[in-house]
Amino acid sequence: MSFLDRLLGKPIASSHEEQHKVAVWAAIPMLGLDALGSAAYGPEAALTLLIPLGAAGLWYVGPISAVIIALLVVLYLSYKQTMAAYPHGGGSYTVAKENLGVRAGLFAAAALLVDYVLTAAVGISAGVGALVSAVPGWLPYILPICLVVLVLITIVNLRGIGESGTAFALPTYVFIFSLLGVIGVGVYRSIVTGGHPNPVVVPPPLPAALATANIWLLAKSFASGCTAMTGVEAVSNGISIFAKPAVKRAQQTLAIIVLLLGVMLAGIAYLSNVYHIGATDPDGKNYQSILSQLTAAVVGRGPLYFVTIGSVLSVLALSANTAFADFPRLCKLLAEDDFLPRAFATRGRRLVYSGGDLYPRRLDRSAFDHFRWHYRSVDTALRNWRIPRIYPFPGWDG
Repeated sequence: MSFLDRLLGKPIASSHEEQHKVAVWAAIPMLGLDALGSAAYGPEAALTLLIPLGAAGLWYVGPISAVIIALLVVLYLSYKQTMAAYPHGGGSYTVAKENLGVRAGLFAAAALLVDYVLTAAVGISAGVGALVSAVPGWLPYILPICLVVLVLITIVNLRGIGESGTAFALPTYVFIFSLLGVIGVGVYRSIVTGGHPNPVVVPPPLPAALATANIWLLAKSFASGCTAMTGVEAVSNGISIFAKPAVKRAQQTLAIIVLLLGVMLAGIAYLSNVYHIGATDPDGKNYQSILSQLTAAVVGRGPLYFVTIGSVLSVLALSANTAFADFPRLCKLLAEDDFLPRAFATRGRRLVYSGGDLYPRRLDRSAFDHFRWHYRSVDTALRNWRIPRIYPFPGWDG
């Protein structure tokens, strides 16, 4: 067996493609990591902006989270209809192109491509950043560790959609069950104590109020909290990876992801209120994430704490896989429409679009060091890939 066969697996015949498509349980880790992982930073983003309100800020967490969850439901219903109407995938690009014209479709595609590249870079960086904060001795090696994670994710995806779903299943489901377990225990203790549970580990005291609530501050908090909805569109872009009936399985996958995310957001908001857990200054010496405080308050700093926080770090780092799952398929659609080189529509030895898998890896190699290569790649695309004709107004091309 050759080295390439050992690394990526033996070539798969096109006639066997259906055998390597995935079911719902495998699709959740492939397409849902970005969305589910946002539960780790969405509520914290909202609470961070409420720090000036002190303890009073916790009162607003529930209403803000309720509105975000309502928007999440609206997104689910919208994408559910989109998947039924466009069973070949494509998401925003296909919908915009067919309903608003080619220009709108290409702008949607450009936004998604940049978003996927940044999702990979930011996701891995966040996970590795959290890791080195726990092990400060590794701080000088952040870039090499990021690159190792990036290469591993790339190799797993090049081995095919079936194996990538299996490989990411363990950290994903450990994250889901551990966090839901913490939320369940916390809610139970809150109910039996009449809404006043005693924390196992007392969270840091909330700061004194320095301001009063106003529409602008609450709107900013809501906008930051909406980062919890990132990645929801991934399933509609990846319908082609599902076994038949593909649309039905995709809709079921999206429903499960949205339900899990909604429960997590609601649980974190509720427990933050009853346990009096607020955001700490991210730049401060005693910074603790909301999930770290919440888990310690509910179950202490025992084995379950480390399993939960470890799974959070893993999911943040592996959330880049959502980009690897959808970036190649969007590139394939663009290549079929002659807006990208035809090589992006060619499948490799494991029936994955290898060009689309390798391209974001090259971009992310530089993104970890600096982001200027993103702008160069976009500039190259605008100049060479028939994009100049999509500028919506005269004069934008020059």
